[in-house]
Amino acid sequence: MDQLAAMAAFVRAVETGSLSAAARSLPSSLTSVSRQISALEEHFGTRLLRTTRRLALTDDGRILYEPAKSILGEVREIEAALARDPHQPSGRIRLSSPSLIGRLVIAPLLVEFLRRYPAVAVDLLLIDRAVDMVEEDIHLAVRIGRLRDSQLVARKLTDLQMIVCASPDYLARRGEPRTPDDLAEHDCLVFSDSPGSAEWRFADGTKTGRKFRISGRLWMNSLEALVSAAREGAGIVCAPSWQVQSDLASDRLQRLLIDHEPAPTPLHLMLQPSRLASPKIRAFVDYLVEQWGKIDAVRAPSVHS
Repeated sequence: MDQLAAMAAFVRAVETGSLSAAARSLPSSLTSVSRQISALEEHFGTRLLRTTRRLALTDDGRILYEPAKSILGEVREIEAALARDPHQPSGRIRLSSPSLIGRLVIAPLLVEFLRRYPAVAVDLLLIDRAVDMVEEDIHLAVRIGRLRDSQLVARKLTDLQMIVCASPDYLARRGEPRTPDDLAEHDCLVFSDSPGSAEWRFADGTKTGRKFRISGRLWMNSLEALVSAAREGAGIVCAPSWQVQSDLASDRLQRLLIDHEPAPTPLHLMLQPSRLASPKIRAFVDYLVEQWGKIDAVRAPSVHS
């Protein structure tokens, strides 16, 4: 039995919903597809598929399906790497990112990457949760925060610093808070999907810092809109440094509570170890690390001002 061909027949049968549809799409004969799947079941000593009104996975079939799909994808990656000039990466990259960072930072960087590598396509998925990279067929994932133990490879992109700031007009009217406790007397602009009670973290001499409850007058689920409101004098906002950097540099916003800022949060690019052999993945990882380094270099002087 050609195990790769048998796995390909099995995966295609699951995706198309029938053996005959799998045979048409491979292309192959119905007899060949049926024999390959039967041989796969005999090899593993278990039923992988059951036939009802529609082809369905058994419990053991579910165990095999995602790894088999991943293996076939990795084989295609290796074939592409060996068949093509390694200096000309090609193929499709599936990248997930938190939505705000994806829209404001990563998406603009993709333009130059696609220009450099015309044979590469990128799917940018804006997802505000930790993805299962194997199950969801994600090649690369941008993740915020400390990393848990993982079999994934991590490349650090930067550190994210949360900054509290407000417009000079607002501060002229309401005064400047000197400690986090003073925020109770101010109009805070809060980023959340669920208005109610929020928490901002500030340094208190410990590693994790202290959370302060914030009861804002204006709540939005768009950080871009909140920063715009702060720029117009609506109140005090807490936002990532890269989100407000240009406003701080042009004095549209003023940085507050600098001595109370929490430790920065790391931002990593995650990938499966097997993906390192892919020229398109290596090219993209190197490009993103390079570009983020340039971003940090540009904003470094004002971040600590």
